[in-house]
Amino acid sequence: MSSVSFLEKLLDGVAVKWIEVGELVAPQRGRRLVKSQLEEVGSYAVYQNSMKPLGYYHESNAQAGATFVIVAGAAGEIGFSDVAFWAADDVYFFPEENTVNNKYLYHFLLMKQHEISSQVRRASIPRLSIAAVEKLEIPIPSPDNPKKSLEIQTEIARILDAFTELNAKLTTELTAELSARKKQYNYYRDQLLSFEDEEVEWKTLGSITTSIASGRNKARTAEGTVPVYGSTGLIGFTSDAAYSGDVVLVARVGANAGRVNAVSGDFDVSDNTLIIRPIDAWNLRFAFHQLTHMNLNQYAVGGGQPLVTGSLLKSLQVPLPSLKEQERIAGILDKFDALINSISESLPREIELRQKQYEHYRDLLLSFSQPETAEA
Repeated sequence: MSSVSFLEKLLDGVAVKWIEVGELVAPQRGRRLVKSQLEEVGSYAVYQNSMKPLGYYHESNAQAGATFVIVAGAAGEIGFSDVAFWAADDVYFFPEENTVNNKYLYHFLLMKQHEISSQVRRASIPRLSIAAVEKLEIPIPSPDNPKKSLEIQTEIARILDAFTELNAKLTTELTAELSARKKQYNYYRDQLLSFEDEEVEWKTLGSITTSIASGRNKARTAEGTVPVYGSTGLIGFTSDAAYSGDVVLVARVGANAGRVNAVSGDFDVSDNTLIIRPIDAWNLRFAFHQLTHMNLNQYAVGGGQPLVTGSLLKSLQVPLPSLKEQERIAGILDKFDALINSISESLPREIELRQKQYEHYRDLLLSFSQPETAEA
């Protein structure tokens, strides 16, 4: 069904009038509370300059089902509360009116958020004049029949709420799935990489590597095609490869000290990362999972700037099962790793797709034709 025919069916022939928000409902400014009046736990959330409650209070000054706008700090942010709350002085909220559904107004303001944000004065504390919201023209179907108008507005709001709830549900489900798979991976990794002393031979890392040394690259080039790896993983590209082969990388210094990565092919490595070259008897993927499981960060020295040294790594002892057993274990853990990465990658992508779907239908349902301004 096209957007035109859908809207025509929804409107059922009624007229639509564009009216300034301020003419329909006058936003009310909240009232300031001092810090000593706030509670950590209470009946009513207090909103001040962000969508995160500043604290709680024993009274409310805004009714349940109210749309509100932050005008300082996170100026331009649009909120909606299903429960009563306290609006502080950097918040304007819209009281109930018989001409506009508050949830309909909320979705309309979300559609106009970019326009609203463009009116924010960027100073030491960003501020927004509520007049920027009041002057927005909102489409009101059947303006001469408030009952019919609210029925149409409520239906539009219901449809858009359904998309919002679907998005939230999907996000919750995918996040829970990711958490469950990570726990499952950690469980099997702990089981597969735990050996009794008599089961396997223990070796120092120095004896099962051909070298453990720091990388040396510091520069990246925009036109390069050779990957450059650092303490956080892939950090850019360069034009010439300094290294090749199958190696394990360990972040050497900083907050990521001990972070493990495995790479192959031609590449370069920054000077804040150690390059570990396993011998043939130490499978690369097994080495990656084994060193990750060991939590190398615990061996970092130094306070403000943690450091993992190559000499320390060489002295660490690790169990070394047969190559066949290493390959079996690595294969199992790689499957879990791939599954986790797949979910991790799909989570933001699915959220983005659902958000675009919501915005598409929001624009469709609120894209009433606005009358042209008559020429003087």
